Amino acid sequence: MNSKQVMTKAADNIRILAASMVEKAKSGHPGGAMGGADFINVLFSEFLVYDPNDPEWTGRDRFYLDPGHMSPMLYSALCLQGKFTLDELKEFRQWGSPTPGHPERDLKRGIENTSGPLGQGHTFAAGAAVAEKFLEARLGHEVMQHKIYAYISDGGVEEEISQGTGRIAGILGLNNLIMFYDSNDIQLSTECNEVMNEDTEAKYKAWGWNVLTCNGNDPDEIREALKAAQKEEHRPTLIIGKTIMGKGALKDDGSSYEHNIKTHGAPLGGDAYVNTIKNLGGNPDEPFQIFPEVEQLYAARREELAKIVAARRAEEEAWAKANPEKAAQLKDWFSGNAPKVDWSVVAQKEGSATRAASAACLGALAEQVPNMVCASADLSNSDKTDGFLKKTHSLKKDDFTGAFFQAGVSELTMACMCIGMYLHGGVIPACGTFFVFSDYMKPAVRMAALMEVPIKFIWTHDAFRVGEDGPTHEPVEQEAQIRLMEKLKNHHGKDSVRVFRPADADETTVCWAMAMENMETPTALVFSRQNIAKLPAGTDYEQARRGAYIVAGSDADFDVILLASGSEVSTLVAGAELLRKDGVKLRIVSVPSEGLFRCQPADYQESILPKGAKIFGMTAGLPCTLEGLVGANGKVFGMPSFGFSAPYKVLDEKLGFTAENVYKQVKEMLA
Repeated sequence: MNSKQVMTKAADNIRILAASMVEKAKSGHPGGAMGGADFINVLFSEFLVYDPNDPEWTGRDRFYLDPGHMSPMLYSALCLQGKFTLDELKEFRQWGSPTPGHPERDLKRGIENTSGPLGQGHTFAAGAAVAEKFLEARLGHEVMQHKIYAYISDGGVEEEISQGTGRIAGILGLNNLIMFYDSNDIQLSTECNEVMNEDTEAKYKAWGWNVLTCNGNDPDEIREALKAAQKEEHRPTLIIGKTIMGKGALKDDGSSYEHNIKTHGAPLGGDAYVNTIKNLGGNPDEPFQIFPEVEQLYAARREELAKIVAARRAEEEAWAKANPEKAAQLKDWFSGNAPKVDWSVVAQKEGSATRAASAACLGALAEQVPNMVCASADLSNSDKTDGFLKKTHSLKKDDFTGAFFQAGVSELTMACMCIGMYLHGGVIPACGTFFVFSDYMKPAVRMAALMEVPIKFIWTHDAFRVGEDGPTHEPVEQEAQIRLMEKLKNHHGKDSVRVFRPADADETTVCWAMAMENMETPTALVFSRQNIAKLPAGTDYEQARRGAYIVAGSDADFDVILLASGSEVSTLVAGAELLRKDGVKLRIVSVPSEGLFRCQPADYQESILPKGAKIFGMTAGLPCTLEGLVGANGKVFGMPSFGFSAPYKVLDEKLGFTAENVYKQVKEMLA
């Protein structure tokens, strides 16, 4: 056991580095990092199991930081591990630096998750804990026996997502999840007692957690709490550590700067910074140093890890020899490659709702992709994720042999936990709810896009045709919102989210195939509640792989192009019959994914939508959903308002989504 003196020295080293990073950048959050330094040091120097020579080892423990503003603490601790240099710490928050203001996922650097919006980071951790248990049930304890550590702040506890995470982790008995709550009672603009007054310990106990308390700045107490947490067999553990914001900080007059709101989100500044570094045993003129005894502490830990990892890897090798099929599965599941799926087994019912068509696809996936987990926010029998559920069973406490994640009514929590499953590795997650409730999920969609997590978002009840439920449940602006993500590029220059809204059951199969093949970005699949007529015979659905394509029966020499996605394509087909009686020649184009279409070569785009062509678009969303496709010569008939409560066929009639109105709108356009 390391002495308290050495452990405090190491924590002070982290405090010095963190405060100095912020000071040099003239930007950042020193106080929290200084308060949390004791815990992160104990965890990283004595408990966290990782391979210093292979940061992506599947058997490693994982650490998920929730308060991303505490990145100086994380970078400093990782520097002691050898994953960052002191020069890289000096470049905190600068262009091209590996130390951005909030941590961005980089497994080689020891960063498991991008963290920023409070509450999501620890929810990723809970999802990772589910993934570890899911994989243990399939592969065995020998290769899945690690712990998932999370770090949460007062702000993360306040965020509503913490309720969903606490509830689900408790009911699933995630004893492999250990979370440290850095309870320092200070946040950016107030002390916490002005905005929160609940008994956090009682709250988590009510959710079925094992709750421990300690002095979060005492390494001996932290160590004992972690030891107890590791022994817990049935519950997730919350360690509430009372810490001091800005621990060790002094003001410019030499008085205490601890427990002060001003240290939360700004550099200490001037003499306060100088006094603080001196107080912590550092040199203000050369603060970016690692103390010799701290270097020795982490060198000794690397020697310990060499023995621990060697023993674990020997156990894994023996397991692999005894279980060659499972060993092949582990390698394949953690490869990042798309699973092989035989889509020919999917038999779609002509004229069905695309949510039902999705269910058929999900049934095939449940049978063919053994490392896939599907989730639903208490809607499986309505969003038709039960197509997956019918071929498996739900994940439950002490039984993770199933593959369906029942999240209850908590869309954001569900999405973040599914993202966490992927971040852990080895699991392909999908999650479903009504499209209108994608509003609850947007923060998770954005984080998935940033981290390039290939999660599959399943959104059904895609338009006002939800009908009698009325405008609260009828999406209008949601498609325009999510399609903006197709226009937003990620850091690798790819569309941040791929969006598909298929036109009928058979196009749904192709869209699902593309979703499963996409292992680089999130995919959004948007499905109808109501039945949709099949597109004309002879339609080559494989052309949907290009984002937009010409529907069978179109005229080679056309007067106007009719364009839509989803349900509205069949409405255009019906309207075309009326127009052709008047001698109008037509091309009908289905555009399940504008983003994918815009990625095609210019000559293909021109072949589908020639420059200067007259184009009529119809959308059950905002007209702007299609305005980029129809162009200056075009016209879009869309929804300019919220929906109304009535049967969907009545709404189609009242709102103009009929063959007759297509005829009327196009005739007016051509005139």
